[in-house]
Amino acid sequence: MMRSAVRVLFFVLALYAGVATGAWAAPQRIVSLDLCTDWMLARYADRAQVRALSPLHRQYPVAWIGGHWPVHDGTLEQLVALKPDLVMAGEYNAPLLRARLLALGVRVEVLPLPQSLADIHTYERRVLALLGKPDSLASVEPSAVRHPSPRPRLLLLGPNGVGTGRGTMEHDILVRAGWDNDVQGQGYVQLDLERIVAHAPDAVLWAAPSSRALANRFAEHPVLKRAIPPSRWLTTDYWRWQCPGPWTWDLIRQLQQWRS
Repeated sequence: MMRSAVRVLFFVLALYAGVATGAWAAPQRIVSLDLCTDWMLARYADRAQVRALSPLHRQYPVAWIGGHWPVHDGTLEQLVALKPDLVMAGEYNAPLLRARLLALGVRVEVLPLPQSLADIHTYERRVLALLGKPDSLASVEPSAVRHPSPRPRLLLLGPNGVGTGRGTMEHDILVRAGWDNDVQGQGYVQLDLERIVAHAPDAVLWAAPSSRALANRFAEHPVLKRAIPPSRWLTTDYWRWQCPGPWTWDLIRQLQQWRS
């Protein structure tokens, strides 16, 4: 019993010493495998903490991330050569690569994407904790604003004539900002042009890349343009819809302003 008590005492003292001396310091060689974790690292990590972002952030560039961030090529060989002390990835990205890294003893943290607005707080604080950053750096959710009823109907229109309905993060964003979703169905719905013209929404939010492509033909249809005047076509930065995160609150604030 005495020896067991001594071992426990030594363990507690060692644990205290480790905390006091910073033995468990924040990671300094972080690698990202996912576009969303790229963005979170670019927002919150110190540049010196990051060994490389994924090649996805070059394929889908955003203006606020400069070209000074290093990029890996996605191969196991290069990732091992970087000697990361933390690899961050989304839950659906690079499962085989993650498994190989884990087998080699590399620390891999998988971050599930938020499925609701409430999840954003948990997601953000987990990233900050992994980086050794305080919760005080977390973003601030916009205050709720009461709007008179009935709520105006907003159609969230994506590429290929697909609208976003109930049971989605996008729906939560619209409702939180004081709008009603024009799409009554669940999930992502193929829209009917005749129905939209017959019962036109109060506004359309065009949430798609700005490049001219076949996927944009539905939104450019002249009948749709006549049914909904140009002043009621709203646009936001497309990238903000790709990965839920602290920038989601900026979307809500912008939609609140339009609603007002």
